[in-house]
Amino acid sequence: MKLKAFKAAFPYTIPVLMGYLFLGIAFGILLSSNGYHYIWAILMSVFIYAGSMQFVAVGLLTSIFDPLGTMLLTLMVNARHLFYGLSMITKFNDMGIKKFYMIFSLSDETYSLLCSTKSPKNLDKNWFYFFIALLNQSYWILGSAIGGIIGSLFTFNSKGVDFAMTALFVVIFINQWQSNTNHTPALIGVFASLLCLIIFGANNFIIPSMIAILFTLTVKNKPAKERDPQC
Repeated sequence: MKLKAFKAAFPYTIPVLMGYLFLGIAFGILLSSNGYHYIWAILMSVFIYAGSMQFVAVGLLTSIFDPLGTMLLTLMVNARHLFYGLSMITKFNDMGIKKFYMIFSLSDETYSLLCSTKSPKNLDKNWFYFFIALLNQSYWILGSAIGGIIGSLFTFNSKGVDFAMTALFVVIFINQWQSNTNHTPALIGVFASLLCLIIFGANNFIIPSMIAILFTLTVKNKPAKERDPQC
């Protein structure tokens, strides 16, 4: 049953494989080019697995030690996961011990797949969703390892490599826009973010924009289950 769930989950994760492999390589190269052994890229991807925050962490590791600033920056960069988690409470509730890994591994791409993918009827849905999350993280770890090794073997200018994560978010947004007929949530997200960017500035707009998006969607009375029955 577990093997069947693994085989069924793999095809859905292939697009993530393509993205995570190259993004992981970019992260590994960036970290290695800043003087860190490639093993650190692997360890960060295993135990932190925070995507964009791992790119940000490279700069934090090479700057003055500031634990409070690091904590606040981490909260702002990853604030969106607070809202991801709330919408996954019901789906993860009956997963037993696997629930803890599912919570840890809830990246943007994994969240998107868990919302849009329906488990085959002849499979244990909990194992199916678990393998989606596990495969996605394994791709990120593999990419990080490859990038770290490449960065340790060759010396070159890594300026601009960190833009890879921004490019991924743009691609995800375009894909979600094209695959859904209801663009209201996306437009709310864009305009709320722009408004908060103007009011609070580039360094402080993420948390207020998340709050504004959640409040607006709640007022409009369009919870996730109504917008997408898979979530």
